[in-house]
Amino acid sequence: MNKPLWIVSLLVPLMLLSASGCVSVKDGPELGELYSQAAQQHGPMRNPVIVIPGILGSKLIDRDTGQIVWGAFANGYANPDRPEGARLLALPMAEGKTLAELTDTTISDGALDRLKVSLLGLPLQLNAYVHILGTLGVGGYQDQQLAMSGAIDYGNDHFTCFQFDYDWRRDNAENAARLHEFILERRGFVQDQYFKRYGIKDAEVKFDIVAHSMGGLVSRYFLRYGNAGLPEDGSQPELTWAGAELVDKLILVGTPNAGSAKAIKQMVHGADFAPTLPRYEPALLGTMPSIYQLLPRGRHGALRDAETGQIIDDIYDPALWERMGWGLASPKQDKVLKALLPNVPDSQDRKRIALDHQAKCLAQARRFAAALDVPGQPPEGSSIHLFVGDAVQTPAVVEASAEGKIRVSDKKPGDGTVLRSSVLMDERVGGEWSPMLVTPIHCAGVHFVFTDHLGMTKDPGFTDNVLYLLLEAP
Repeated sequence: MNKPLWIVSLLVPLMLLSASGCVSVKDGPELGELYSQAAQQHGPMRNPVIVIPGILGSKLIDRDTGQIVWGAFANGYANPDRPEGARLLALPMAEGKTLAELTDTTISDGALDRLKVSLLGLPLQLNAYVHILGTLGVGGYQDQQLAMSGAIDYGNDHFTCFQFDYDWRRDNAENAARLHEFILERRGFVQDQYFKRYGIKDAEVKFDIVAHSMGGLVSRYFLRYGNAGLPEDGSQPELTWAGAELVDKLILVGTPNAGSAKAIKQMVHGADFAPTLPRYEPALLGTMPSIYQLLPRGRHGALRDAETGQIIDDIYDPALWERMGWGLASPKQDKVLKALLPNVPDSQDRKRIALDHQAKCLAQARRFAAALDVPGQPPEGSSIHLFVGDAVQTPAVVEASAEGKIRVSDKKPGDGTVLRSSVLMDERVGGEWSPMLVTPIHCAGVHFVFTDHLGMTKDPGFTDNVLYLLLEAP
């Protein structure tokens, strides 16, 4: 997902198939015949587009040295197995500071369309977001797949399509505020282009957003609250729809609106991508507020007691995580904490700092989920469209033993990472069933795609429908 760090576990099998020469060909529409004329029409009659990747979808570098922190598994990258690499990837922890105040030298450096990997000493390249960028780069990305293949002639105008990269480790509400700044900057740029090209001064510019996975959570928060952060006192921000003033269509692709059970597994057990790739320990992932914000809603019954089968409804309770020894609370993670906190020699002090950080992340995740769950309809002139996978059995329920071990006990339709019910934010799950969908998300359209979480971005049905929404829909 765009997701915690399980995206690479999906990409590695794709890489191996590609390396072995296995190719799967699907019949689909002739996009050039359908959209070439519309794709060449730039100007005020069509909204500029912003593409937002999910978790792991932006390259991270060390601002001071330029070292790659995320975006390549080759020589010179920040290896999480080494203390210096782990510190670059993890967010800093400190008592007495808010999550927003915990900053470091790691920054985002562009959307990640390809991921470089060294496998068994061989340099290989995975197509991470190249498909979604190629499909959605309707204004002309320099690195888009469709333009390179000649499927669509985009002309020579490249001022109407943008990629929003962000530090996916950080709080999603914080990144929504960054998105607000980004859109204001790009609006000024587009207005300047309209004036130069068409003589239109101070044009009223609205954007279409196409967001994959966790990028959709950033976008939904922005649409609802603009650049307003989450109040530190635990109260709810006012639902102003401030972002809707700048957004026409918001297209969410495989977005875990109700979270994902896979997030629990990653937070408890860490992430292993492949035997030749490094392991990302639970304590390292536990420093990242965004991953807590991917946890499923407790009321939907995604987490249960292994002995009694009872729902554990307060998934954001720090006492639960400490009692179960999950994430930063794991007694097996002191070696990692020692690497992340090299100036704290005492293990008990390290544990206290880690538990404090975990409690802050859980509290922020609780506030973030509550802010998104408030029912509300976007104002006129702004709409939400969902692309949903529902053809792959997807983890729906995990059971936790008294010792804190977890296992997937039930699966439901989804895209392998995000449940169908999560994208739809189906409130019937875990509650009273009714024949009609019950959801706080007022959407203008739902499109079902019959493939997995990452594969949906190259599915012909996805491509055709997204291009129609962006280029031709009234």
